[in-house]
Amino acid sequence: MKIKGLNLDIVWKNKNENFELIESQLQNQDADLFLLPEMFSTGFCMDAAEVSDKNEESLEFLKKISKEKNAAFSGSASVEIDGSFFNRMYFVKPEGEVTFYDKRHLFSFSGEDKIYKPGKERVIVEYLGIRFLLQVCYDLRFPVFARNNNDYDAILYVANWPEKRVEAWEHLLKARAIENLSYVFGLNRIGTDGNDLFYQESSHCFFADGKEISEKNGNLVSAELNLEELKDFRNHFQFLNDRDDFEIKI
Repeated sequence: MKIKGLNLDIVWKNKNENFELIESQLQNQDADLFLLPEMFSTGFCMDAAEVSDKNEESLEFLKKISKEKNAAFSGSASVEIDGSFFNRMYFVKPEGEVTFYDKRHLFSFSGEDKIYKPGKERVIVEYLGIRFLLQVCYDLRFPVFARNNNDYDAILYVANWPEKRVEAWEHLLKARAIENLSYVFGLNRIGTDGNDLFYQESSHCFFADGKEISEKNGNLVSAELNLEELKDFRNHFQFLNDRDDFEIKI
């Protein structure tokens, strides 16, 4: 499976401009799955009452571009549901099927936990034979929630992770791959947001042994996921068999 992530310089609070920018930058690009950053349509914004989707604008855009490119799309958006706000990660298949995950770990340092409601479900979606665990940004710091119970093959992290903390982002992505014997694709945004935070290019895809397998071309980062290669690696190094048993209470 071929995955391409777009290192998007998100236009602050402007959905239409971001939709146009995404379409322009993905023109003539092919992949089985495209990744977009966290809150790709607005930037990581705490003005939820102002910017959140009231009518599934970001989801409708994903459905449209997914159908046009005959590829799955995944990314998160700020949404309002019955008066509550969620940082919702969508996984949209080209035939229109939608799976979503609401970010579980809200970034208290920025006050996200005061504005958005946390998700309550761990979400895995299967596409073209590969099982993906959906995760958003700050979730990366909490390995228990992402622990592989032999129920997924790859983790997708979409993020707005600023340059000042990028060392943590890059090391934790690799750690999640190694400890879970899994592919890990972490897609970050680039540029500067409305809070004057700078985001350097720092998107990566790691194999289960921690090796970087992604290639970069302009604002695109791509990787090939080979399920048979992953199965062979897991069969040889059966480390997951020795993991601790535990129960997550949400």
